[in-house]
Amino acid sequence: MPGASRRRGDAAKRHADTLRFVLFEARPAGLLFHQLTRASGLSDSRVRAGLACLRDIIAENGWPPRIWTRADGYRLGAEPVALQAYERSVLPGKLTEFRRFLTGTVALHAAAHPGDKWVKHIIAQLNSIESTLDLVVSS
Repeated sequence: MPGASRRRGDAAKRHADTLRFVLFEARPAGLLFHQLTRASGLSDSRVRAGLACLRDIIAENGWPPRIWTRADGYRLGAEPVALQAYERSVLPGKLTEFRRFLTGTVALHAAAHPGDKWVKHIIAQLNSIESTLDLVVSS
């Protein structure tokens, strides 16, 4: 994924605008990555940078979200049922990623420096986040 500076640069914003136009034209259907690349005329790396920037732009402006599904690819402004299905499909992966960070980094830090005030604080906070994510995923 592009760094924040590349995601927010003028080029990424232009690519995001191009992708928004292409996805808007394809609505309500979605476009797979190769279709999006072909329809936009952008390279793979420019499409990736544009998609990352587009997510930020959508959030800033309060526009309908962009989602991705294996069957339909990238879509703009999905119905509530599709949005909930997307969220339910993403959350388990994020929970796994989060747990791996806890066990593979934070827990090892805590074992190496058991008296560190910072690590005690972050473990307490991250365990709370893990618990909340687990509740959301299991519901």
